[in-house]
Amino acid sequence: MIKDESVTKIIDESQQGSTLAMEKHEKNTRKLYIESYGCQMNFSDSEIVASILANEGFNTTQILEEADLVLVNTCSIREKAEQTVRKRLEKFNAVKKTNPGMKVGVLGCMAERLKSKFLEEEKIVDMVVGPDAYKDLPNLIQEIDEGRNAVNVILSKDETYGDVAPVRLNSNGVTAFVSITRGCDNMCTFCVVPFTRGRERSRDPQSILEEVNDLWERGFREITLLGQNVDSYLWYGGGLKKDFEKASEMQKAISVNFSKLLELVAQAQPKMRIRFSTSNPQDMTLDVIETMAKYENICKYIHLPVQSGSNRILKAMNRLHTREEYFELIDNIKKIIPDCAISQDMITGFPTETEEDHQDTLSLMEYVKYDFGFMFAYSERPGTLAERKMEDDVPEETKKRRLTEIIDAQQRHSHYRTQEHVGKTEEVLIEGTSKKSDDHWMGRNSQNTVVVFPKEHYKVGDFVNVKINECTSATLIGEAIEYSKNNSY
Repeated sequence: MIKDESVTKIIDESQQGSTLAMEKHEKNTRKLYIESYGCQMNFSDSEIVASILANEGFNTTQILEEADLVLVNTCSIREKAEQTVRKRLEKFNAVKKTNPGMKVGVLGCMAERLKSKFLEEEKIVDMVVGPDAYKDLPNLIQEIDEGRNAVNVILSKDETYGDVAPVRLNSNGVTAFVSITRGCDNMCTFCVVPFTRGRERSRDPQSILEEVNDLWERGFREITLLGQNVDSYLWYGGGLKKDFEKASEMQKAISVNFSKLLELVAQAQPKMRIRFSTSNPQDMTLDVIETMAKYENICKYIHLPVQSGSNRILKAMNRLHTREEYFELIDNIKKIIPDCAISQDMITGFPTETEEDHQDTLSLMEYVKYDFGFMFAYSERPGTLAERKMEDDVPEETKKRRLTEIIDAQQRHSHYRTQEHVGKTEEVLIEGTSKKSDDHWMGRNSQNTVVVFPKEHYKVGDFVNVKINECTSATLIGEAIEYSKNNSY
C-alpha cells in the first residue's frame, strides 16, 4: 500500500489494472472493457462510468478482444502509472487492428493532463474524458459512434485555432468552469469544431444554476461559463438551436437566452465572480453588454475573436460579421462598460490574404487596442472547408513576418492597456503563488489581467483590494491594501 500524503488517497498495488465486471443486463448488446489505475476514488469512478454506460446499452466484459469500447481510468500521481497506461494503450491499438470497430478512451487524471498529446500528437485514442465530465459520456459515446473524436468542451481550444479561449485549466479550488453549450453552428471555413463537436445545443439553465451553487458551497469563488459560442446560448426546453423556429409559442415565451442566463447566474451568487468565453461578434447582442454593466460580479472582460481585419478575408472565412459591424460592437462595449477589457483571436496568412488585407488587420488592432490576444499563422486543419476548397497559398516566410508584426502591435497595445491600471486600486481574487516569487500572490482583476503582490497575511481564495504601482505588458504589480467587500461571505 502506498499513501500519497498530498491527496490522502490510498493506492492498492494489487488492484492496479484490474478490470471491472458488473451485473449484466439482458437487453444490452454492446460490450465495455474498463481498466482502472490509481486510487480508490478512480475505482469508484469506474463503477459510476459503467453504470452510466449500462443505460447506453453496454455490459462489462473482462475479455479485451470482444469489447466495442475500451476505457482506461488513469492516475497522474506517479510516473510509473503513466508508463503502464501508455503500454496498455499500445496493446489496445494492436487489438484494434483486428477489431477496427473498437473505440478506445482515456478517463481520469492523466486524460486531463495529457489530453492534446493523446488526441492530437499521438492519435492513440478516440475519446478523452476528464474526471469531472463523466455525466457527459452518453453524448461523447454518440460522437465517437458517428466517427468524431470526443473531447471535453474545455479541450476544444486544442482542436482548432477557431475557438482558442483564455481558459485556465487548473484545480486551484478557487476558479472553475461550467459548460453551458456544446457544438457550434457557425461554419467558419478554417474551423473543424462543427465536425468534431456536432450541432449546437444548450444546457438546461436549472442544472447550470445548481452546478454554480454547488461550486460556491465547495469554496469556489469564480466561474467561467464555457461554450464554443456562449452568446448563442438558447434554452427552450431542449433541442438544437437551429430547431428553435419550430418551437411552440409557450416554449418561445419561456426560453432563456445568454443575457438572461448571465443574469440568473449573477443573481444566484452575488459574491461569486462570473466570466464567460468564447463570444462570437455576430451573436453578441446589446442586452448581454447591458447585463454585464448591471451586475458588479460579472467581470468586465470579453474575449471577442475577430480573426481578420479585412472584409474580404472575413467573407472567405465565413465569419458572418464585417469590419464595420465589429467596430460598432466595440464602440457599444466601450460606451456601456468604459473599463471593459477585450481580447482577440487572430489568424494571419489565411488563403489569398494580400498585404492590403494584412494592413487592414493591423489598422483594426490599432483602433481597438486589445488588452491581449491569441495570434496564429494559418495552417490547414483536416476536414475543414478551407482545407477542401482553398489553396494554402501564402508563403511561410510571409506568414511569419505578418505574424511578427501582429504580435509586436499586440505587445504595444497590451502595455498601453496595463499602464491604464497603474495608480488605481482594484479588486483581485487570489489564485495562488506567483510563478516568479514564493513571497508573492498571483490573482486577476475584473479585466482578467494578472496582478502580483506581497503575500502578507492573505490566503488563496481571498478577495483583496490591491493598489497597482507598476506594470509590464502582461502583469500588474502592486500591494494589498485590505480585504474587499466581497470577502465577507
